[in-house]
Amino acid sequence: MNCNSEPIYAWSATALTAAYLCVGALFAAAVDLAVASAGGSAVGWTPTRLVGDWLLVAGSGGILYGAVTYHRRRAETARRDLETSNQQLQVLSRVFRHNVRNDLNVIQGYTDLLADRVDDDRSQRCLETIRRTTDDVVAISEKLRVIEDASPEPPDGRVDLVDAVHEAVGVVDADGAAVTVETPSEAWIRADDSVEFPIREVFENAVTHNDGAARRVEATIRENGTTTCLEVTDNGPGIPPDERAVLQAEEETPLSHASSIGLWLVKWMCETQGGSVQFDASDDGTTVRLRFESAAPPAT
Repeated sequence: MNCNSEPIYAWSATALTAAYLCVGALFAAAVDLAVASAGGSAVGWTPTRLVGDWLLVAGSGGILYGAVTYHRRRAETARRDLETSNQQLQVLSRVFRHNVRNDLNVIQGYTDLLADRVDDDRSQRCLETIRRTTDDVVAISEKLRVIEDASPEPPDGRVDLVDAVHEAVGVVDADGAAVTVETPSEAWIRADDSVEFPIREVFENAVTHNDGAARRVEATIRENGTTTCLEVTDNGPGIPPDERAVLQAEEETPLSHASSIGLWLVKWMCETQGGSVQFDASDDGTTVRLRFESAAPPAT
């Protein structure tokens, strides 16, 4: 048992109890001797009294052993349950991303074949609905891949947030929306390359979920000491209050859930980068703020 190299919470219940009994017995003897010395005689210190103190230490040591054993067993059970849940999620994710996506590709292929053979408008609309729905599910599988591949370790690199924003704006199909970006020349943050996914998702949500006649998206980067903030504002319908409540509570229930995995993607991916997300919605639109830890620019 090496106290210097092994943290005390990693000791076994037996080791913790043994250490407690040794320290407690010595402490009880030291206290009895100190009390007797303070009284000017050894009358207060007797073997009977010392034995009584040791019995008290032994009894409390038994309680300590039982409590540590109980909580260790609960922690081990929770660990096994978590490993099982993670394994199940990984299997389900792989099945969804591979098997389901392959089936969707088949559906998309036959949909395209039928589109060339069907002439009436009603059938064409039905085929377009099938195509749009399968495209949405395929997009969800891509987002699941991003989440699955994300590293849980804190990022040790740095990214120029200005470049990441301009790249995201260039990739997103604005489709007639007016997108304006106001940034400094550079703004380095503590992150890795995966930070581009939540940034792109914010712009995609701002554009695709806005069905207004004159769609506007405004992006601003502000640096405030140790924090760098990306603020994206649109004039769309906003995020429904129940969906914002789900994201804030970090829990979905059968009666309350977020309709888009994209919002979860933004939240989770930013948090893995050591950042945070804030959603503000009103009748005039939605503002999403992504905050990251600032980083020093690379040496030139």
